[in-house]
Amino acid sequence: MPNLFNQQVIDEFRANRGRVGGPFEGGRLILLTTTGARSGARHTTPVAYLPDGGERILVIASAGGAPHHPDWFHNLLAHPRVTVEDGVFTYEAEAVVLQGEERDRVFARAAEANPGWAAYQENTSRVLPVVALTSVETGPPNFGGASPGEAITVLHDAFRRELALIRREVADSGPVLAAQLRVNCLTICQGLHNHHAGEDRAMFPFLRDRWPELAPALDRLDEEHRKIAALLDELKQVISGTGAGPGQLLAEVDRLTDALEAHLTYEEEQLIPVLDAMAP
Repeated sequence: MPNLFNQQVIDEFRANRGRVGGPFEGGRLILLTTTGARSGARHTTPVAYLPDGGERILVIASAGGAPHHPDWFHNLLAHPRVTVEDGVFTYEAEAVVLQGEERDRVFARAAEANPGWAAYQENTSRVLPVVALTSVETGPPNFGGASPGEAITVLHDAFRRELALIRREVADSGPVLAAQLRVNCLTICQGLHNHHAGEDRAMFPFLRDRWPELAPALDRLDEEHRKIAALLDELKQVISGTGAGPGQLLAEVDRLTDALEAHLTYEEEQLIPVLDAMAP
C-alpha cells in the first residue's frame, strides 16, 4: 500500500485528471502501477517522467538519490508489464531498462534539462536506472469512462498544460536550447498532429454525416487544423536549426499557443454539446 504522501498524490491526480499541487505542481507526472516482485500484489506510485519524442516515455529510478533502487523498479524487473496513468489515458506498457550508451545519453539529456537528476546521481554510488515505457495497447484509447465531450476536454487541457510547461522551460532556459527541451517540443508537435489527424479521419466525417448543420463549424475547424499544422512545421524547423535560440523558440511557442487556445475553445463550444448528447 502507498505511504500517506503518495496516496494523497494518487488521489489528487485521479480526481483532477493529472493535475496535482505540492512538489509535483507544474511537472510531468504519471501513476505507475507495477506487480510486486514477491507478493504479486499491484502497487501504484507517482513517478516523474520525460517525453521521448515518440511512442515511449522515460522514467528514472532515482529514489531521491537513496542508496537502493525504489521498490517499483525491482517490481518491473520481475514483471515488465505495467500500467500507466497519465491523466488522460490509462494504458498497459512494457518496461525496458536502458543500457550502456543509450542510458548514458538519455540521462545526460535529463540532467542537462534538470540538474536535480545529476544531484541525485552524485548522492549515491549506484547508477540511476533509466526505464522506457512503451504502450502495448492496440484498441481504442481508454479515457477512464469519460463521456465523449469530457474526453475531448481532458485531452485539450493536457495539451494546454504541456504547452504552458514548455513555454516556462523555454523562458527559463539558457542561451543554448537543451536537448531535452527540443525533445519536449517535438513530442507535443507529434501529439497534436496525431490528434488532429484522428479528428480529420474519424470524428469530423462522422459529425458531418450525422449533423449536417455543423458543416460551417467543421469547415472552420478543418481550416484551423491546416493553420496549426503550418505552425507546427515552423516550430519544428526552429527546433532543428543549429543556430536557434530561446527567444526565437519562445516566439514560435507563443504563436502556436495563441492559435491552439482559440481553436480548442471554439471546438469545445461547438462540438461538446453534440458529443455529450450522444452519451447514453
